[in-house]
Amino acid sequence: MIRILTNGAGLIFMKIGIHAQEGVEDIIARKKREYEQAGMIFWGYGGNTCHPTTFIQPFAKTQAEHQAQVFLMMHKMTSNHNADPVSAKQYSEDGIEWKPIPEGIQVVGSRYAMVIGNLTEEQFDLNLRNLVVAMGPKRGALGTDYIQGHVDKGCFEYHERAETPEETELKHIDLYSPLKPPYAVFLK
Repeated sequence: MIRILTNGAGLIFMKIGIHAQEGVEDIIARKKREYEQAGMIFWGYGGNTCHPTTFIQPFAKTQAEHQAQVFLMMHKMTSNHNADPVSAKQYSEDGIEWKPIPEGIQVVGSRYAMVIGNLTEEQFDLNLRNLVVAMGPKRGALGTDYIQGHVDKGCFEYHERAETPEETELKHIDLYSPLKPPYAVFLK
């Protein structure tokens, strides 16, 4: 396992693929340019399983209080997200006070965005049985019980367990990035 995955480490697991009619490799290339221009990336997403103010921000702030860094770990998958590629014009940390999207950042077809640093393309397998839900009503559940059906992301703590082949559910991680304050934002 890579060095950032130690017992108790915070991470956000997210499945990624085609988004707003743009292929994942094109998105990655655009996001790398975004980091070069703006020093941060807005990684767009939707759904309420990782709501900015009720999940991502409190989770990342709690980890930061313990001098721990939260990483967004991304698993490429086949998807068919054909929403219109409409670019967000504003963002908000709290959903109340809005600011213009920073120069050099483009985020399309999303309600929210995680604020991350540079992308690292490193491939490894992550056992979902080593993930424990860290936020929300399913807190304490194993990643294998949480990431299924339409649930494609979540806030987790990593806890390595003794494994037998029957106790593994591996997801291939293709890239990861550290979260940066304010960790997640609303978009419009």
